[in-house]
Amino acid sequence: MTLAFPTTGAQPAVTEDLVWIPGRTFVMGSDSHYPEEAPAHPVKVDGFWIEQTPVTNRKFADFVKATGYVTLAEKAPDPKDYPGALPKMLKAGSLVFTPPKAVSGPDISQWWNFKFGANWRRPYGGLSDLRGKLDHPVVHVAHCDALAYAEWAGLDLPTEAEWELAARGGLDGVEYAWGDELTPGGTIMANTWAGTFPTLSTKAAGKDRTTPVRSFPANGYGLYDMIGNVWEWTTDYWSTRHPEPAAKSCCIPQNPRGAAIDGSFDPRQPEIRIPRRVLKGGSHLCAPNYCRRYRPAARHAEPEDTSTSHVGFRCIRRTSL
Repeated sequence: MTLAFPTTGAQPAVTEDLVWIPGRTFVMGSDSHYPEEAPAHPVKVDGFWIEQTPVTNRKFADFVKATGYVTLAEKAPDPKDYPGALPKMLKAGSLVFTPPKAVSGPDISQWWNFKFGANWRRPYGGLSDLRGKLDHPVVHVAHCDALAYAEWAGLDLPTEAEWELAARGGLDGVEYAWGDELTPGGTIMANTWAGTFPTLSTKAAGKDRTTPVRSFPANGYGLYDMIGNVWEWTTDYWSTRHPEPAAKSCCIPQNPRGAAIDGSFDPRQPEIRIPRRVLKGGSHLCAPNYCRRYRPAARHAEPEDTSTSHVGFRCIRRTSL
């Protein structure tokens, strides 16, 4: 793929399915929502190209056909990576959302099930397949799977700062990727949960999971599904909060690369040393009554070996690699 970079950076340019995001300083994070989003702080980010949509099943299938790649969810886990795990659970599979009829307390295992045989080809496990879903975002991809695709395509995964800059669509100081209202004028702007999570979806049958990319309006940069549909992997290791704002404008971080790996491990599972990465964007499971992470500033920790039915990715190309 040959790309001609813009000379002015004044307006986003589109080359095939990549959109140019002009470099700029913007305020990353938020002081108004979840504690891990704080503090809001200015960062400088150089310009880069980013895919208009998450990587689809169609594109991922092309990658697998060309390379013979096997995703992590299609491989049996190595017992040494999961001390204490029951042998019967060390089989190939992935996490699938299954809406419960009722819930008791906050235990997410009431609606998340590890299904043997679930993977990108069989997104719900069992006999499910990709018929009618080739233009949906690929799911059940671990961080290494997303990175393998990106390397094959001559691209990379975005940093958290790059992803958030792109998601904001040129808008500063607003809640969502399109403004301050979740549904401006009653218009549904993204694929998020409708109803009461996790027991009641008010969407039509078959419409309560992923949707084809470009099903909802693009943001100000012409990017689709930056909010909702699927969470998206970034390169950054997880941190429980952002760094404090720079004391002087001369010291604003430029192209930040996230936290150190040592701080990303889950303190609730000290025996399992699996780094966690930052996910961005929320998904079709985000709901006002449970997870208000359908915003550019929102972030979530995900072990890099974990794949689920609501996590995908998109790629970028920087001006210099």
